[in-house]
Formats: sequence, C-alpha cells, structure tokens
Amino acid sequence: MEIHPIASPWLGKITVEDLADRSRDTLNENLGMEFLEITSMELRGRMPVDRRTVQPAGVLHGGASMAFAETLASWAGYMSIDRERFHVVGQEINANHLRPGKAGGWVYGAASPIHIGRRAHVWEVKIANEEGKLVCISRCTLAVIEQKSSYSTPEGRE
Repeated sequence: MEIHPIASPWLGKITVEDLADRSRDTLNENLGMEFLEITSMELRGRMPVDRRTVQPAGVLHGGASMAFAETLASWAGYMSIDRERFHVVGQEINANHLRPGKAGGWVYGAASPIHIGRRAHVWEVKIANEEGKLVCISRCTLAVIEQKSSYSTPEGRE
C-alpha cells in the first residue's frame, strides 16, 4: 500500500508575527508560548519550562504540554482554512508523555497535518526537549465550523 503525502496545507499568507499578535492576552502568552517558524508542512513553536508550566515535582506539567499541543494544532488548522468562511475548534486531543521536560529550559513543538478534511482536521504535534528528545506526542482533532474565524487581536475580541 502506498500512502500519498499531504500537500502543504497553508491558505493565504500568515506570519509568526501575525500569530503572536493574535495570541496576546491569552493562555498562550500567559504560558510563554512563542511561534518560531512556519515551514511548508509544520507550524513550530516553543514554550518555557518554568514556574508557569511545571508541576510540583519541578518538571513540565502534562497539562501544559497539552495546552501547547492544542495551541499549535489550532493555529495550524486556522492557517489551513478559508478564514472568511470557516473557523476551527478543538474537538478531541490525546497525548503520550514520554519523558519529563526539565525546568529551566524550553520544549519545542511542531504541528503537522495527518488529515485535512472539509469538516475535520487531524494534527500530530511532537514536543521535544532542547536535546531533541521526544517529551510528548499528541494528536488533536479540530472541528471545522461554518462561520467566519473569530481569532483576532485583543482589540478585536468581544
């Protein structure tokens, strides 16, 4: 069986600066998430492992990993739709936490498409430590709903 790769999913021109601007005053900003790069197939970012994102044992909290994964998947989905006609929302997420993220550093994430459909997307998000070792792998399903996308800057939110 031959599996055909997905073509680049991005629609329109969006920059990491655009994503950062729309992430102001959100959980993304509060947890220190940063967007680093948009490649032909991935949205890449990073998140600090610090007082905002660790659990009481001093390592990366699994919930912070999940928030990071869903953030990358959701923004990737946003970049893959006609934003004048559609919006994406998280529908399901799962994750396997494979090793601890150590306090004082960063974790790096990359969201890539598994399936881009008319009503649902499935994204894989890999989160690694600074040495490139996998910390968490997640799969996020997004529902595509028929309404103009409401992702905006703080000034444009209702």
